[in-house]
Amino acid sequence: MNDHLQAVTQAMEDRFEISYQDTYNQVSFIVPVERVLDACQVLRDEFGFTRLIDITAVDYWPQADPRFHVVYQFHSIPNNLRISLRVTVPGVSPLVPTLEKLYANANWYEREIWDMFGIRFEGHSDLRRIMMPEDWVGHPLRKDYPLGYEEVQYTFNFDKIDVRKPKPKE
Repeated sequence: MNDHLQAVTQAMEDRFEISYQDTYNQVSFIVPVERVLDACQVLRDEFGFTRLIDITAVDYWPQADPRFHVVYQFHSIPNNLRISLRVTVPGVSPLVPTLEKLYANANWYEREIWDMFGIRFEGHSDLRRIMMPEDWVGHPLRKDYPLGYEEVQYTFNFDKIDVRKPKPKE
């Protein structure tokens, strides 16, 4: 681990009383949801992580509680370092504060997570569906979302499936 990354991890541990994982020089912190804004502001203002690369979520249902992790990926351009924050979120009424005021591009990432996982971002300026139609029911990337099924057509079952396929009207 290089010196700058070592200073970041030490400062984050001391200031927020959180631990980190270092896997192949990729540092990842697990931050409580109530401290995520403070942690992100410290990373941006004091350590130069000015670029928000990505926000995504992970659903650990049914094995874990809390159910969700929201994962933030940051990049420090001058130091060419990457760091991630993981925020644990409960499965019932999942709510995380928005990062829009710190990173403008968080807007679209947070809308996508709300649309796909149903995790709300408190204080978001325009939290609405971005990928699914407005009248869609549910959040497709949740593990408890029902899967649709369409049988794949091969040479051995061509006739059986062809009968059920909709045909254009002449």
